[in-house]
Amino acid sequence: MLASSLEDEVARAADASSGTVAVYARRMGQAASSAFEYDADERFPTASIIKVVILVSLFQLAEKRPGIMQESVVLKLSDFVGGSEILDAYNPGQSISIDTLAHAMIEQSDNTASNVLISYLGLPRIADTIHRAGLTKTQLHRHFMDVNAIMHHSENLTCARDMGSLLYQIERGSREAVYTVASPESCRAMIRIMLRQEDRDKIARGLPPGTPLANKTGEIDGVRNDIGIVDPFGDDPYVIAVLTKNLDDFSLGNIAIRRISKAVHDTYG
Repeated sequence: MLASSLEDEVARAADASSGTVAVYARRMGQAASSAFEYDADERFPTASIIKVVILVSLFQLAEKRPGIMQESVVLKLSDFVGGSEILDAYNPGQSISIDTLAHAMIEQSDNTASNVLISYLGLPRIADTIHRAGLTKTQLHRHFMDVNAIMHHSENLTCARDMGSLLYQIERGSREAVYTVASPESCRAMIRIMLRQEDRDKIARGLPPGTPLANKTGEIDGVRNDIGIVDPFGDDPYVIAVLTKNLDDFSLGNIAIRRISKAVHDTYG
């Protein structure tokens, strides 16, 4: 599929989505100026894809403080929020390792695990990670399910270019054995965690069966997002970020992401 036909297919998928869509896709080794972009700089609510930023910040800290992944924190009643498949099995006063929290945050998108890690790292440290990664449209301003912050319009935001760029840096660090947003070892470890992410209803559905995908999805009202590295340890990987907002029909948002994923794979795969 040529670039012009890819843009046409993305535009058709966006038109059919019932909302607003943005896309960023880039093959490894491809110049940034040649990446595919469709409204890639427009800001969108992150939903849970911002958890990849938290993961990067955690691994950066672990490089400075070896052994923290095996450290434990004590859970407080105020930590617990909805959307917490793994942490729902715990009670206030119990201890849990940082490593377990990291896996739960990405693999099951556990919101309580994510909030504990936000508190553990601190918002300023995560903001510094965002700045040093060059993510100019990205902000993490609140914990997940923080109703008071939401009422005061304190939103977590990003754009497709930022999320695609972050994944590109992770994959480049892993592949080229250079320090990007983290060490090569940390980049490979983060990819291995994302490969175990359980929501396979969006980008994955547009790929040939069995295609390895290191990804993170996100869902809130009116929003369906997915970002991923396709075949990260293979011969010719690429990154893709598809963000949506203002969806009248959530299912149409998922369908749009699948169609765009297929179109990009037909071009890059």
